[in-house]
Amino acid sequence: MVKVKTPKTRQELIKLFVDFYKDKNHKHIPSSSLIPENDPTVLFTTAGMHPLVPYLTGTPHPLKTKRLVNVQKCIRTVDIDEVGDKTHHTFFEMLGKWSLGDYWKEEAIKNTLEFQTQFLGIPLENYAVTCFAGNKDAPKDTESQKIWLSLGIPKSRIAFLKDNWWGPAGNTGPCGPDTEQFFYTGEKAPKSFDPEDDKWVEFGNDVLMQYIKSPSGKYLKAPQQNIDFGGGVERTLAILNGLDDHYQTSVFLPMIKEIESISKKPYKKNEKVMRIIADHIKAATFILGDEKSISPSNEGQGYVLRRLIRRAIRYGKLLGIDEPFISKVAKTVLPIYPDYQELKRNHKFIVEQLDLEEQRFSQTLEKGLSMFNKLSSDSLISGKEAFLLFQSYGFPIEMTEELANEKSISIDLEEYNKEFKKHQDLSRTSSAGQFKSGLADDSEATKKLHTATHLLNQALRVVLKNKDIKQKGSNINPERLRFDFNFERKLTNEEKSKIELEINRQIKKALKVTMSEMPLKSALSSGAQAEFGAKYPDIVSVYTIGPEAKPYSKEICTGPHVENTSEIGKFKIKKEESVAAGIRRIKAVVE
Repeated sequence: MVKVKTPKTRQELIKLFVDFYKDKNHKHIPSSSLIPENDPTVLFTTAGMHPLVPYLTGTPHPLKTKRLVNVQKCIRTVDIDEVGDKTHHTFFEMLGKWSLGDYWKEEAIKNTLEFQTQFLGIPLENYAVTCFAGNKDAPKDTESQKIWLSLGIPKSRIAFLKDNWWGPAGNTGPCGPDTEQFFYTGEKAPKSFDPEDDKWVEFGNDVLMQYIKSPSGKYLKAPQQNIDFGGGVERTLAILNGLDDHYQTSVFLPMIKEIESISKKPYKKNEKVMRIIADHIKAATFILGDEKSISPSNEGQGYVLRRLIRRAIRYGKLLGIDEPFISKVAKTVLPIYPDYQELKRNHKFIVEQLDLEEQRFSQTLEKGLSMFNKLSSDSLISGKEAFLLFQSYGFPIEMTEELANEKSISIDLEEYNKEFKKHQDLSRTSSAGQFKSGLADDSEATKKLHTATHLLNQALRVVLKNKDIKQKGSNINPERLRFDFNFERKLTNEEKSKIELEINRQIKKALKVTMSEMPLKSALSSGAQAEFGAKYPDIVSVYTIGPEAKPYSKEICTGPHVENTSEIGKFKIKKEESVAAGIRRIKAVVE
């Protein structure tokens, strides 16, 4: 990997960033709490702009300024399954700078390039950018392209992408194109920028909020046009130090070394397990250390916290760690982040809570694993059995799912949800549904994505002309859908575009979605699709999309679904990748 001229530590990187924008009349604001104020829709602060939403919509900032800069601590629990690779994290820091209706694209882009190339030392020969390609709602962003060209970025290093659009956060509000910055991590960057080449790594993004989406769905010019820059500290730090593994940077290395010392095993032979342990303990340390004093529990942020700690403990067992170790690793976090005084103030609370949670779970973990092994002798774990693991042994349902996936067996989640509701009076947003949609979630966003998954299932067979394609698994939360299917090769860009087109065609047809209950044998003989390897009860729910005589899709499913495909919105594939030999995975959203 190419190493830039000026490697930086975390503290040096942050100081450079903040001082650079303070010199350009931005006022420095502190990192907000990880627990959002006055926002019941999310459990954690997920981006630097999250606490600033009122000011992005016109409310004057109390500092009487239109220029802000900060580094925001964030927690994201979506796609926790990705943690364990080189780059994904539950806790991360976000470099942020904002113009609240002040300067616009030219100054924003010029400042970004100046900081990244002149202050961080990133060479132009390893630099590329993307701009918005345009759609029916907004034109192609040639304005940003012209600015980049005027600053010396060659045309061959500027790519136009349809995905370069942010927002709005809800159904209405500020939104607009964005322009991302990329660094080439290979030995010698090609003259032309190919966004599909994994060696090009995004490390910054200027969001250009020039529109307001109205309640009627129209995109209008925003009365206050904002700039919102975001850049990952961990990703930038890895680039600056010539590393492709974030866990080898200074913000993780002390933790990794402590795990190596405790387990007496090398990182190089246990990378995934050690990354998960380090990631989860760091996230747990910051949640415990937050000013809001969150403790492990069975609801809300406390549920997420408990899930992280217990998952780290289980992975510790895979390394052969038999002694209490969570708080020992957590103690290495504080010196990495000396600027977060709340960690120092709450050090005693952090250690006490981690030790207590580890003691609680360790007492039942081995018994619970033994019970799981007994229950998993069959190819299906009943909902009552899964609830027993939760109630008696403290296994969050996601952990049971994870263990079941390792053994390629299924869980009756519908029955589990019923058992759970009998014994716990928890709101859906305070349960595992917020964490991984592990519990029932019938939000409007989830209904749309769930129904879109049915369309995707059929569209794959139609576009790829392969009737043997079957669902191999799925995971849906209000943010995105994830769908696994059998196929031997990577999809081409043309195939992905055709799949999107096919699905959006069915959405525009406004097909009716109906549900009927019938015996399993009748459902299968009627042509209803079923998930490969899954076990079903004798009576099943069958969802039909389109006319019963000639439906577009017919599947055995438990829901939730929309009543008409026109409710779904626009379907967009975000990623397609391999997850196992002969198994592909698609991640997608609806807009």
